[in-house]
Amino acid sequence: MDSRVSELFGGCCRPGGGPAMGGNLKARGAGGSSSCGGPKGKKKNGRNRGGKANNPPYLPPEAEDGNIEYKLKLVNPSQYRFEHLVTQMKWRLQEGRGEAVYQIGVEDNGLLVGLAEEEMRASLKTLHRMAEKVGADITVLREREVDYDSDVPRKITEVLVRKVPDNQQFLDLRVAVLGNVDSGKSTLLGVLTQGEMDNGRGRARLNLFRHLHEIQSGRTSSISFEILGFNSKGEVVNYSDSRTAEEICESSSKMITFIDLAGHHKYLHTTIFGLTSYCPDCALLLVSANTGIAGTTREHLGLALALKVPFFIVVSKVDLCAKTTVERTVRQLERVLKQPGCHKVPMLVTSEDDAVTAAQQFAQSPNVTPIFTLSSVSGESLDLLKVFLNILPPLTNSKEQEELMQQLTEFQVDEIYTVPEVGTVVGGTLSSGICREGDQLVVGPTDDGCFLELRVCSIQRNRSACRVLRAGQAATLALGDFDRALLRKGMVMVSPEMNPTICSVFEAEIVLLFHATTFRRGFQVTVHVGNVRQTAVVEKIHAKDKLRTGEKAVVRFRFLKHPEYLKVGAKLLFREGVTKGIGHVTDVQAITAGEAQASMGF
Repeated sequence: MDSRVSELFGGCCRPGGGPAMGGNLKARGAGGSSSCGGPKGKKKNGRNRGGKANNPPYLPPEAEDGNIEYKLKLVNPSQYRFEHLVTQMKWRLQEGRGEAVYQIGVEDNGLLVGLAEEEMRASLKTLHRMAEKVGADITVLREREVDYDSDVPRKITEVLVRKVPDNQQFLDLRVAVLGNVDSGKSTLLGVLTQGEMDNGRGRARLNLFRHLHEIQSGRTSSISFEILGFNSKGEVVNYSDSRTAEEICESSSKMITFIDLAGHHKYLHTTIFGLTSYCPDCALLLVSANTGIAGTTREHLGLALALKVPFFIVVSKVDLCAKTTVERTVRQLERVLKQPGCHKVPMLVTSEDDAVTAAQQFAQSPNVTPIFTLSSVSGESLDLLKVFLNILPPLTNSKEQEELMQQLTEFQVDEIYTVPEVGTVVGGTLSSGICREGDQLVVGPTDDGCFLELRVCSIQRNRSACRVLRAGQAATLALGDFDRALLRKGMVMVSPEMNPTICSVFEAEIVLLFHATTFRRGFQVTVHVGNVRQTAVVEKIHAKDKLRTGEKAVVRFRFLKHPEYLKVGAKLLFREGVTKGIGHVTDVQAITAGEAQASMGF
């Protein structure tokens, strides 16, 4: 990552800075720049909306992998051909983890030929039969005319194919919600998940707060989770019509799990923990239109860049501002996104067609950053965000998912509860493998470096019962009468066959993003590695005596309190006051339980 991202951290306490520079920074729409270069640039132009003059003759050639399929036409196929097409659809759905996109009227090489109206109608009818055969529904995303050597108008049609929900095997995307305090994060989530507009005084957010002081102050201080579902036809499924969480899960083919994080600087450690431990697929950065980039906005943006979490931006409270104020805020965001530390391509979403294009390009290129402008009070442009979330494909491919599922079970413990008549319950994310009810696992490391045996009694995912948990999914596991006092955040539950190792000393290659003076041996920082959060002391800086802002080095750390379970290659983020740095673990010095007890003074 470019070390110049440190500018975002170092400048987090400065004012957002007035109007954007110059008039040449125009907001980018769906037909925006192709400055990502190469074939990706072609793909962006190929997905353009609008008239014939803007449509290029080609899309990128069809890829064998992925969930996008090109079909010139599907008119009256033979039975053998139909069965082959059904098998092909199953493959695309598997690649998209339950979703696929069909481009009808496009040749395999990407040539936009288009079909006459009658042929298109027949092709969509065949596609509908194919979807019924595999237990899926189809939704037409958009149609557009193309230039081709014909006097008859010809169109291509983009169709979303989505599996009907089956035994909780819905597509689940986790979206972390970032932004400055009072930017409207909890209010927006309340509007999306409850299905009712806000009254302008924060009524929509009341159901999201977990503590009395949050209701009284109106500020989130803890991590909360909210769900928004979409059924196989792309319709929103939320808590409106008095639905329960179980009913939402049963009716949804796709589930968006929002991780509502704190915006106040006082709770920054909670926000960092949410980003590092809950493994979000992407992040939503909320910016208030009337204040622009202020408070912790730059710092949250820097965190997303440092942890390589893709993000999109929502400009809220547009109902409170004049149009010129909203435009100024958008230009300010574009200027920041184009800075050397970001290298992003801003893309302003102003129509439903833009939202479809933004969702596809966001998944294909990490540089594209969609920008939405909306209001949680009037509902202006709220539907565009829903379209984007509905179309947004999984950001990890199915092969990576399969490889993780083949590994031994590893579950990160992020939350610990005691539930009446259930017992001890832990919440977290399954990093690898498969977890089933009744599985025997070991949990640790404890303060003295041991791993303890336990049994998984039951599993709940998105507040409804689940028998099997797969890699990458978040859930809560009931552990029966296991003593809660033996558990803490940062532990892992793993298969006994894994023979897990623990460490008190580890080395990491780091970049010092921001530090007021010099970073030396003996300096203490709070280290975040996945769900691990603990104070560590700098024991040694290899090949250097000290570090300054922007410099790189390999540093040896020692945990002060108890040993932890770390893996080589894991992302690392550390902080202490205004000091911040990122890196990855390069080496761990494995120790036994006896050595851990001796080193920690037991």
